[in-house]
Formats: sequence, structure tokens, C-alpha cells
Amino acid sequence: MNEYLTLAGLGESLLIEKKSKFIGNCVPVSTKEGALEFIAGIKAKYKDASCNPNAYYIREGNYNHSSDDGEPKGTAGIPILDAIQKAGLVDAVVVVTRYYGGVPLGAGGLVRAFSNTASSALRNAGTAVMTLCVTYEMTVNYPLYDQLVKLLEGLEAKITDTSFTDRVVLRCILVKKKEKEMLRMLTELFRGNSNATLISEEFYPFELITGV
Repeated sequence: MNEYLTLAGLGESLLIEKKSKFIGNCVPVSTKEGALEFIAGIKAKYKDASCNPNAYYIREGNYNHSSDDGEPKGTAGIPILDAIQKAGLVDAVVVVTRYYGGVPLGAGGLVRAFSNTASSALRNAGTAVMTLCVTYEMTVNYPLYDQLVKLLEGLEAKITDTSFTDRVVLRCILVKKKEKEMLRMLTELFRGNSNATLISEEFYPFELITGV
């Protein structure tokens, strides 16, 4: 897998349904421990709430979990998890806090309220396209520096650091699928020596989308 979708940041939402207040909160996380820490923080923040149903989906190990946190079975946690999955997101945790307003919503009403609140929070967070990327470091003499920058810009690489001494040393992040093309072009530029060292290979938020 070279790409996956996750949350771009914190997302919040609010829904009032028959005097009950539903507050949605979500963030990107990469571990079960991170998800549990976020859930604990929301529960502490809204410790006077009726309940704090939640769900999370972790990419590593394809692990997911949901909790109704006291609501009737299947009316809260599963709808929240379903909202994450329908959005095509992983590495995400959502908590929907409920303050009961005194008017029963019924099972169907609860499912809709928790689902809609979770979906709104996810949309408000925005989406990041996590792309498998490589980080390279390369050293170049000043006469070739401008050519190197143009080459990297043409490949849509992101230059993350540059230092100028007797030579120029720079680092860049590039989408993995363009790696071979870059090395070939560098070999031509440097006349047989790519002069590039692979530093790391990891997923990177190369693109942000404003909504899910």
C-alpha cells in the first residue's frame, strides 16, 4: 500500500437532538495507546456527561474497537466506527459525548445522532493523504545547484533543509513512486554519480483535503 487516508487534525462537532446534546471530537492517532489516551482526556474534560461512546481504527494490524459506554448495545460505538470506515479513514479516533436532555430518542434516534455527530467531526477535521515517501540528502557544487533545484521541483519534491558551505547540502522528500526517475535524472546531472543518499522511507502527509 502506497497511500492511505487519515485525519488532517482535530475535528469537532455539535448536535442538539430532542434536548440531548452530542459533542463530537476526533484526532489522528497511530497507536491503540494514543487512542486510549485521547478517549481518557475527553472523558476527563466532560466528566459530568451522560456517556462518552467512542471508536478508533488503527492501520497497523488493521485493528478497530468501539464502545457504547453505557448506551444501549449497538446504538453508539458501532455507528461511530461505521462513520470512520465509511469515510475511508484509518489511524483515527472519535469520541461522541452525550448530555441527556430528558427525552428518549429510541434506538434508531441514538444511532442517527451518534453517526451524524461523528461524521460531522470527521468532515471538520479534514483529510490527509498519507503517501509513502523517501527522504534523500545530496551534496552539489554551486554551479549545479540551480539545475538540481529545478530537477527536484519538476518531480514535485519538497526541499526540507539546505545548508551552504563550500558546497550545498540539501534534503528533500519525494513520493516513493518517483524515486527511480529522480535517481536516473541525478545520475545524468552528476555525470554517472547520483550523489544522493537515502535517509528514510516513511508515510508523509503529501496532500491535504479540506473535507471527507
